[in-house]
Amino acid sequence: MADAGNGYTLEARIPARSAMLEGEADVGEESRGIVLFAHGSGSSRHSPRNQFVARSLRDAGLATLLFDLLTREEEAVDLHTRHLRFDIGLLAERLVDASRWVRSRPEMRALKIGYFGASTGAGAALVAAAELGNEIGAVVSRGGRPDLAADALTRVKSPTLLIVGGLDEPVIKLNEDALARLRCEKELRIVPGATHLFEEHGALEEVARLAGEWFGRHLHGRSDTGGRPEKAA
Repeated sequence: MADAGNGYTLEARIPARSAMLEGEADVGEESRGIVLFAHGSGSSRHSPRNQFVARSLRDAGLATLLFDLLTREEEAVDLHTRHLRFDIGLLAERLVDASRWVRSRPEMRALKIGYFGASTGAGAALVAAAELGNEIGAVVSRGGRPDLAADALTRVKSPTLLIVGGLDEPVIKLNEDALARLRCEKELRIVPGATHLFEEHGALEEVARLAGEWFGRHLHGRSDTGGRPEKAA
């Protein structure tokens, strides 16, 4: 564990049912919630876009957990098969396991949990949110594939924000269809002039701003586990 100013950076080893997942959690002493990142296909916890959004969320008073949904061995296999990156059931299961790991940690157990999913990771985040119900305080999708959540969409209870680039027309349609199926508090925001990866000037900053506002609104307060974050021994 490293001291990160007024908070802590924790090297995470997350026991999943079929793997040990690696990641990094940054927890502030006054964090108002924690956001778990589900990266997109072919990416990892080192995604520069997710790292950028995570820094912005930490600046807004939220803790973050970035972790790899696949092990290094699985990633090596997936480079050739491209199968695991689209196994939404497996990815959602691991996001659930990561959520349970958060609940097991004294520094984080009192924080409300949110999910930030990108591309295929958004589909996994919505499936995991449907499974965990009210345990998940909010979901944000960036350029996501919510259609991959299929029938789980109708079971999501967490307030869900879908963010899509204005030039990402195929994904806009997928998100519009998903929005119609969601039965929770929901919103679709289009970032004008942005493509799928939000590489245009100011586009990712707008994603971070929208996500920060959504999580700030819905992760306020403490989870039902009670208490305040504790410094790890």
